[in-house]
Amino acid sequence: MGHALLLVQLVVILLTARGLAWLLRWIGQPPVIGEMIAGLALGPLVFGALAPAWQGWLFAPASLPALDGLSQIGLVLFMFIVGAELRLPGGVRQTLRAAGAVGGLAVALPIGLALLITPMLHARYAPAGIAYWPFALFMAASMAITAMPVLARILKDRHLTHTPVGQLALTAAAMADVLAWILLALTVALISAHGDWTPFWRSVLGVGAMLVLCFGVLRPLLRRWLARHATDGRPAGGVLAVLLIGALGCAAMTEWLHLHAVFGAFVFGLCLPRDDALLAGLIERLEHVAVIALMPVFFALTGLSTSVDAFHGEALGAFALILAVAVVGKVFGGALGARLGGHGWRESFAVGSLMNARGMVELIVLKIGLDAGVIGREMFTLLLLMAIVTTMMTTPMLLYFSHRRRGTTPANSRHPNLH
Repeated sequence: MGHALLLVQLVVILLTARGLAWLLRWIGQPPVIGEMIAGLALGPLVFGALAPAWQGWLFAPASLPALDGLSQIGLVLFMFIVGAELRLPGGVRQTLRAAGAVGGLAVALPIGLALLITPMLHARYAPAGIAYWPFALFMAASMAITAMPVLARILKDRHLTHTPVGQLALTAAAMADVLAWILLALTVALISAHGDWTPFWRSVLGVGAMLVLCFGVLRPLLRRWLARHATDGRPAGGVLAVLLIGALGCAAMTEWLHLHAVFGAFVFGLCLPRDDALLAGLIERLEHVAVIALMPVFFALTGLSTSVDAFHGEALGAFALILAVAVVGKVFGGALGARLGGHGWRESFAVGSLMNARGMVELIVLKIGLDAGVIGREMFTLLLLMAIVTTMMTTPMLLYFSHRRRGTTPANSRHPNLH
């Protein structure tokens, strides 16, 4: 019965995810929004409210470890691809100063605003035993995230990838994501220390050693090895197996260091050569499976982690505050950075609107915080809703500020690279 139930769970999850992704496409939203909403729909907020007995049977607690294992594999593969995709667009290498201003302010302003509101949230929403600063730093990291893959896909769908706004936003998002992930890694290390600084420094030094290994040893070796065994840049079965072993090995290393497995997979992806043919091969052979088949499982588990207790008067006020900080920090931070880089206000706010996209990368961050115990289910639910709303805002705001209200290609997922 266990295997049959798992297969039924997968059928329900995939049908719900693809159905809602198809519906959301018709209002110009990326499919990932439909998949994120599908996770909410399968949790206690919708399915649990309408048919609690059926929801309790389908997602019985005893059956969840199998789903969690599948979702972890999907997360590792997804973050491996995200690391491999992260690169500076060639057309903006002369505008790194402007991109640095955009990326820096689109991280610094949300962090500053998050730290301002955290004193109002800590006592009510921090789990018992979680000190102020770990909670505050996690809130800051969650506000600072920009989902570069979602941003890139929105630009591609709107034919804006090679425009000055698109190139600036892509480069700034790459910088912002690196800064935000560093902050999140330090926050998770601090949480896992539980007041003892020895585990914290062990995590920091361990990650430092892994970075030296990946970028000082593995990167040059992989460059030469791939040039010999994947001359066309397309990894064959044996080559792909070696890359998967590297990603899984680095993921296991960061898990052992009391960080999340996604950090190691992301770092291994970063250390790969920046080869477009290699990236296309990885997307074709790994990303389709990870994004279409496995990431919806992750969304379903995040939906099961939400709480109906998040919907009451006080929580709605907290959500409004969180949403305001998230939008103002990203949009105005990105716009101010672009303005300092010499762009007009309209172009600057188009860049700021793109920096506001959070997508499934934000959900990964939130699940890390929930698993680490730094946030509870109520705050997890509020931040999840914030991620959905801010990502849905991105395309309409971009169209408004870029004068592309009509004649653009509707959002379409010809391949699933829409994170």
